[in-house]
Amino acid sequence: MHRQSAKKHARADEKKRIRNRHRKATLRTVLKQTETALSEGNVEVAQELCRNIASLLDRAAGKGVIKKGTANRQKSRLNRKLHTLMAAGS
Repeated sequence: MHRQSAKKHARADEKKRIRNRHRKATLRTVLKQTETALSEGNVEVAQELCRNIASLLDRAAGKGVIKKGTANRQKSRLNRKLHTLMAAGS
């Protein structure tokens, strides 16, 4: 027989799992859009998406959806690609 608190935790965990799945899916979508903008050489769109994805990554890391190091690594790689693109365009 399961305790009442265990049943409550199971319900809460399921809600968290669904919420985290949505956050991760949003991250993957925006990351893909940013990578596409960078590969196409669209600097203005890429800059806006990089700002947006940095905020999303920090928020996800703060909520524990992804690790902080993972968020920092992804932001760093995107910023490096953006700055390379901007330097090549100048």
